[in-house]
Amino acid sequence: MRLLLINPNTSVTVTDLAAVAVRRVLPAVEVRAVTGRFGGRYVASRATYAIAAHAALDVLAEHVAGCEAVYLACFGDPGLLALKEVSPVPVVGMAEGSLHLAGTRGRRIGVVTGGAAWKPMLEEFAATLGLAGRIAGIRTIAPTGAEIARDPDAALARLAAACRACAEEDAADVVVLGGAALAGLAARIAPEVPVPVLCSVEAGARMAFAAAQLQAGRPPPPAMESVGLGPALADLLAKPA
Repeated sequence: MRLLLINPNTSVTVTDLAAVAVRRVLPAVEVRAVTGRFGGRYVASRATYAIAAHAALDVLAEHVAGCEAVYLACFGDPGLLALKEVSPVPVVGMAEGSLHLAGTRGRRIGVVTGGAAWKPMLEEFAATLGLAGRIAGIRTIAPTGAEIARDPDAALARLAAACRACAEEDAADVVVLGGAALAGLAARIAPEVPVPVLCSVEAGARMAFAAAQLQAGRPPPPAMESVGLGPALADLLAKPA
């Protein structure tokens, strides 16, 4: 199986972190990891989120051929529904997949990530998934994912404290540590937290793999004309799969 991993920001370092984590949990899968060709270095605001959705569509159009599934490797899943609409293969987002998997491990889900701007955005996203009632709490720490990726050791204590607060103050049964840049940190934090801590990168990848095994037909979206898009994306929209 070949999995297209899309990092819709422009940080190759983050792409590599996510790809290593996915290859570790899915060793039999060929991972085609691609970084967005335009946009923010890291998605940390509504503006960069909107741009990342376009970047994700651009990557999908250019690289999806020959893949059996697509993994949108950005916690918050910019452009997820649009990707699902036009993709010829199943698409699973990191937040989508990890939150649904967490829901099988506990009744109340806590979320911890980097970057204060993410809290309201993730609350809105959970509502779109129909999971608002399952979210025990969403806690952020000040450093963004990009800053955590540059010095993960400096953020471990704060991430662990936020995860403990989800369990002890918000009554979460399971906590999702969200963000591609935080790949691998859940295992380091877990011994300090009284409930399971899931790595969003690994959990989402497992759900993407499962989706590929359950491919279902869907009606294609209507063809549409466009102006100024990259050639591959313009062609995908004009002649959807």
